[in-house]
Formats: sequence, C-alpha cells, structure tokens
Amino acid sequence: MAYGGYPHFKNYLLDKGIVFLKSILPSHVRQGSVTRWSILVAFTGQKDEGKDRLMSLAIVFKGTEGIVLAADSRVTLTAQLQPQPGQTLLLPSTFDNATKLLKVAGQDYVGAVCYGLAAIGVRSPRTIHSYLPEFEEYIKNQDITDRIGVEPFCQKLSDFFMSKWNGEMPPTYQGEDIVLLIGGFDIGAPYGRIFEVKIPSSPIPHELLASDFGAAWGGQRELTDRLLQGYDPNLPGIVQKILQIDASQTITLEQSLKQQLSINIPYQFLPLQDCVDLSIFLIRATIMIQKWQVGIRGVGGMIDAATITQRDKFNYVQQKRIRGESNIDGGLL
Repeated sequence: MAYGGYPHFKNYLLDKGIVFLKSILPSHVRQGSVTRWSILVAFTGQKDEGKDRLMSLAIVFKGTEGIVLAADSRVTLTAQLQPQPGQTLLLPSTFDNATKLLKVAGQDYVGAVCYGLAAIGVRSPRTIHSYLPEFEEYIKNQDITDRIGVEPFCQKLSDFFMSKWNGEMPPTYQGEDIVLLIGGFDIGAPYGRIFEVKIPSSPIPHELLASDFGAAWGGQRELTDRLLQGYDPNLPGIVQKILQIDASQTITLEQSLKQQLSINIPYQFLPLQDCVDLSIFLIRATIMIQKWQVGIRGVGGMIDAATITQRDKFNYVQQKRIRGESNIDGGLL
C-alpha cells in the first residue's frame, strides 16, 4: 500500500518514529487522536515511483533431498494519524516475533511460509499464524484424519483463508495479497512439491518448479534477486521506461538477464544442509544490509526454518521460542 503524500518524510519516520512525531505534531494529535489501526501495510511497503515493495522475506527450497522452508519474523502495523483535516500521517510500528512458518498439527509432510499482507481484518487484525487452530479444526470437521496430499492441502488452506478474507476484509480492498508458499511430499513420492497461493487474487494453487529443483522466494526480495539472479527486480521496468520498449521486449530482456547474470548454483546437486544454509543466509543477508539502509527495514527478528523429507517428516531446524527476561549472567531479573 502507498505511504501517502509524504514521500520525503516517510523514510525518516521509519527510523525516528513516535519520538519525532511528538515533537512536531499539534497537541491534539500528540494526545492520541489515532483514527484507526490499519493492517493494509503489514508485511508490505510503499508504492513509490511505480515500485511495489513488499516487506518480509520468505523462501521455499526444493532440493533432491527434501524441502526447506524459511522466513523472518517481522511484521509492520500502521496507525493513521490526522494532524488536521485532509492530511494523513502513517505511523508504522514493527513487531519482531511474528510466526510466518506454518506447521499444521496432524499434517507432518507439508508446511508453508507466508509474506505479503500480514493479517486479516481491519478493526481487529489477526496474523495468519493465529488462525492455525481454526484451520486444524476446519480439517477435523471434514473428517480428515489421514495425511493429505500437497496440492489438496494447498486447496484446503486456500479455501479456509478465502472464507476468512470474505468475512473480515472490505470488498473495496485493493492492496497486497496474502501469499503462501507451500511445500511438502505426496505419499510415495521421491521428491517434494512446492505451490504458491495468493489470497484473494489467485486462490487456485499454482505449482512452482514442477519439473526442476531450486528456490522460490517473495517479499522484500531486492537483495536476494541481486545475489541469485544478478539484477534488481525493478531493473526491467526501469529499462522499459527509459528506452520505451514494449512488454514483449521487456520480457525478452528479463529472460536474457536471468540467463546471463544468474549465479551458477547447481541446485539439484546441493545436499539438504546446503539448502538450509543458503535459505538462512539469504534472509540473514537482507536483515544485515537493512541495518545500514536508509529506507524500508521490513525484514527482521529471528529466522525460523524447517525441513521436510519423506523419511523424517517436518522438522524445525531453528525456531524462536517463548522466553523470559534475563540479565547478563543469564539469571532472571
């Protein structure tokens, strides 16, 4: 979603936040005249100069030895402030403990990561992960107790979140989708499958890398694209605008860039551990570079990662845990 009519001010707000706002806004705003909370930019960034910048970073890796799922933990909730009639300021707040790696109880051969719109609902937004207990009951109510195939699982997940969307989101919503990257193993299959579902625009599961191995990722993907594909995802659009080439030429340009600039990684050769290492590295690299970046810091918090194999099922590689406060010596305060 757009950050509104303050293009030179928005990045400063992200770093200075409410302290800076309190020092410049009128007293009636400083006292808390927040018109409403908005989740329309949660997980998502601004649309600036034609660029659509999603926040978060989620990766699904299809290797010969198994599936890897990984995601960061940052979400962004935005408050709308009205300092005076006709003006709107958006105050973003980041939360670094969201769970975007989804594991459904009873379904041990499939999992998902999400990016895009972080929550469903406008008045009382809820994260995607918070709906998992309801989804598990949704499956039980269909008398499903056995293992579900990957594609049928994707469809049930899509149907469930479409029903939530239709019940909680305004029909006039025009922002980002909830994007789910789902990976898993069918019964007896030697290799995994990965799918993409977009709520609400493309609820029918779309299989990725159906006859190949590799990675799919989404969110704030600029650095990952530059590392793996050799160019920023905004480059083809910039070239199209400057050179005034048509859509077919732009597609040809993008295909040529991928062929000539993509880093030469033999995805089909990588052991499962290397797939894990690469997935975590790409998210960590984005988090680290954003520490020095002036702009949208939409990727952060702990990195959750898991593997799925036909033999060992779904296993967490690393997972954030609930913890208490501790001092330097490790004791409780």
